[in-house]
Amino acid sequence: MLETELETLPRLIADAAEPLPDIDDEEFGTIFDRFADARVMCLGEASHGTSEFYRARAAISRRLIERHGFTIVAVEGDWPDCATIDRYVRHRPWREGELKAFERFPMWMWRNEEVDGFVRWMRRHNENLAYDRMCGFYGLDLYNLGGSMRAVIDFLEEEDPELAALAHRRYGCLDPWAEDPAIYGRHSLIEGYARCEVGVIQMLKDLLRKQVDCFGPECEEWLDAAANARLVKDAEAYYRVMYHGSAESWNLRDTHMFETLSMVLDAKGPSAKAIVWAHNSHIGNAAFTDMGQRREEINIGQLVKEKWDSRARLIGFGTHTGTVAAADDWDQPMKTKRVRPSLSGSHERMSHDSGVERFLLDLREGEVGRDVREELMEPRLERFIGVIYRPETERWSHYSEAILAKQFDGWVWFDETSAVTPLPGEARPGEHVGTEETYPFGL
Repeated sequence: MLETELETLPRLIADAAEPLPDIDDEEFGTIFDRFADARVMCLGEASHGTSEFYRARAAISRRLIERHGFTIVAVEGDWPDCATIDRYVRHRPWREGELKAFERFPMWMWRNEEVDGFVRWMRRHNENLAYDRMCGFYGLDLYNLGGSMRAVIDFLEEEDPELAALAHRRYGCLDPWAEDPAIYGRHSLIEGYARCEVGVIQMLKDLLRKQVDCFGPECEEWLDAAANARLVKDAEAYYRVMYHGSAESWNLRDTHMFETLSMVLDAKGPSAKAIVWAHNSHIGNAAFTDMGQRREEINIGQLVKEKWDSRARLIGFGTHTGTVAAADDWDQPMKTKRVRPSLSGSHERMSHDSGVERFLLDLREGEVGRDVREELMEPRLERFIGVIYRPETERWSHYSEAILAKQFDGWVWFDETSAVTPLPGEARPGEHVGTEETYPFGL
């Protein structure tokens, strides 16, 4: 009896897959040394609320930082929130009015035990290093408009009062909508023009012009201010276009994240190497998914491949079933939800049917068998769960077609996974937590 396609691929995956040890095993991270020659190492996730994805990324990142010279961890989080954590991990002094980290929906995405453990490790790792060898924590996303506006003004009031006065006037246009910028987007749509665009663009230009004359460790503050000004500029545009169509707003957001990553790499010099933590939908090459082929969307993965080619490595993560932390809708409470078993014929079901519980599939040409790579060149469904998970409409709301062998350089598989554990309490910058000072996730 002839073997069917749905039987052939799982067998080929089982033959090609490299079983992974437990995440807590020291050998786990070493298996990813093969990708360490990259300048940008993108580590994905199939959902924003799965513990194994965060723990695996932390284990891989620790290895890359300790042994391979990576000094940038850039995540799918807002710049001002991540700047709070960066001050902690690099032992930088707090500034007056420092923002609390990740107090907005979805808090559990970064304020969880898994990230907490990695952040504490980063601080210990940096403790006895020279400043230029420390690993920093940076945010790429653009949602915290109000936080970035405040950060720019607070910084300039200390460093350049004249420019601070200009910032007050220019950002004053956006201030009424700072905490709910979607309302600004609706207003600009109705009125038919971008009333705040000119001011925020000029503010960024002025800051970048000032930064040219800045050298040394103090430039971290200028970099922080410039990144916040870039966020304000791009967020203003993002909320304006979000009502025109998903592709335009998606492309603006991912372009912003890519440009922020490039800005940090440029600031750190030609030898700097970065690790990116973001969803599979952001770090898998969009050109080989429905996103790029049907919806004209681009993403970080595509842009870093176009810029750095083989020096950019994209690692996707997947699971078959388990639990996940997610909400029913935006701004709704987090729930621990059961993940439905993956759909027949999907990349996830093929991985599950291989019978290998945890594995790495090195998808690079020449590193994986020709037979399995050819099979994975066929478009198949792939599951994407964000901060919202709707199992009742899963096929339509959480699956999209992708060519796995072109979308990623590597595929990391955990057959059954569990939800992240959110941290209780509020962030309290400036307070003591045990013997540590100014920890961003104060409990």
